[in-house]
Amino acid sequence: MAASSWLNHPFFAFIRKEFYHVFRDNKTLLMLFGIPIVQIVLFGFALTNEIKNSKIAVFDAAKDAASQKIIHRLEVNKSFEVASYLHSAADIEPAFKTGKIKVVVVFPDNFNNDLLYRNKAQVQIISDASDPNTANTLTNYINNIIADYQRELQGAAVVPYQIQPEIRMLYNPELKGATNFVPGVMTLVLLLICVLMTSVSIVREKELGTMEVLLVSPMPPLLIIIAKAIPYFFLSLINLTVIVLMSIFLLDMPFNGSMPLLYAVSSVLILCALSLGLLISNSTGSQQAAMLLSLMGMLLPVLLFTGFLFPLENMPLPLQIAANIVPSKWYYIIVKSVMIKGLGIAAIWKEVAVLIIMTFFFLALSLKKFNIRLQ
Repeated sequence: MAASSWLNHPFFAFIRKEFYHVFRDNKTLLMLFGIPIVQIVLFGFALTNEIKNSKIAVFDAAKDAASQKIIHRLEVNKSFEVASYLHSAADIEPAFKTGKIKVVVVFPDNFNNDLLYRNKAQVQIISDASDPNTANTLTNYINNIIADYQRELQGAAVVPYQIQPEIRMLYNPELKGATNFVPGVMTLVLLLICVLMTSVSIVREKELGTMEVLLVSPMPPLLIIIAKAIPYFFLSLINLTVIVLMSIFLLDMPFNGSMPLLYAVSSVLILCALSLGLLISNSTGSQQAAMLLSLMGMLLPVLLFTGFLFPLENMPLPLQIAANIVPSKWYYIIVKSVMIKGLGIAAIWKEVAVLIIMTFFFLALSLKKFNIRLQ
């Protein structure tokens, strides 16, 4: 049989038709070629477990030659950014409570004299171990810098010098992985489940043909949308209770803050997620599309930009800016501050304010989309 005859066979004609269909559909092309490229770029260049530009603080009570040399090495190291120089030991705890400082390096009085005349000096390294992996990595980096300086001294002198770092892990002295894992999973579950549940609520009415019943009701569109979200709000609070109880009693997660405050701020996140789900529901035409958009559209940003899998400060500046529009980033900071550090509303009001603004934004956009459907 000639080659042209084989190509005219219905099987090959069907394959040809599928090719035409794929190349005509821009969305399919974007999924086929766009997503792999984005993933390669993200995982190859942007997302790494290497710690870079981590902000640390220094309390130098000695201010002598040896302490200044070690501080200079910390300043020029790409892993660190010496963000502040503390003036007293009383400034250490407030520095950690800002949430911006990962490590504080403390040089005691007479550091250089102890090193030269007693051949032994101590450096205190205090780490925020609410993220144990980062705390361990940063502590090891600083230990290596001190060890390098010590080796230089050994080479220039007959008498061996010893600098003994004293390490403290704040908030998580046992370096339990659950301390970092639980707030991240809590954020992931609450956000994705809330978005998914409400994303099909309105579009389901459209598919079942019962939307007309809602449209002819005397309630305004805003109340219809809020009424849709209320049952899911209470179900989400039950979901939160189960997660908190399992964290405390099953995973031995420490809880150092206020339980009412945690529920209050979690309610804000739940409302934000429900508003986002309603926006998706009003913007899509089928339940399948709503679920696909909720899972695929939310899962990757939440995993990447929350901060519990990949440190946000390691990412390029455009990705750090993009992370600010993901609600989970702000809630993750809130949960860690309340549950682990025991902080109050004064320390987290900015993050809560961001979530409240996002909630009103998504709700207003959802209402606008709903009005368009009514016309």
